[in-house]
Amino acid sequence: MLSKVERGEKTPTIGVASWIAHALDASLSDLIGAPAAAASGVAVVMRKKDRPVFRDPETGFERHMVSAAPGAGGAEMVVHHLPAQVSTGLLPAYPPGTEKQVVVLEGALTVATGGINETLNTGDSLFFQADADHGFANRTNAPCEYIMVISRRT
Repeated sequence: MLSKVERGEKTPTIGVASWIAHALDASLSDLIGAPAAAASGVAVVMRKKDRPVFRDPETGFERHMVSAAPGAGGAEMVVHHLPAQVSTGLLPAYPPGTEKQVVVLEGALTVATGGINETLNTGDSLFFQADADHGFANRTNAPCEYIMVISRRT
């Protein structure tokens, strides 16, 4: 699969792309071409038209990098669009010390982590340690949009 992705013959699903990133000890943002982190004291602007976007060809899931300088300060911010009745499946655990915070902008999102399933509605938020397999699902007939902040403590 990796060989086919490298040759441009296949576009990976979000699950496969996440597993590839983790196997390479990289972030998914690194793989989709996120801009480099900003130097100290420098302002960085990223225009909407320049956002790196990952699209899952099978499900329509979209991951938009909105951090102008991902990794600066140990965090990155992404916006996810999850179509109706779509799940990311279980995504691999991040390294210890990685945290995720999610806020739902539109729709309903079910987050599976640590043996629990928590459903969030518009305006709800959730914090969790991302060092275990976890996944996201939209079990409704309407699209879901949410912001995720990924923090890595080193």
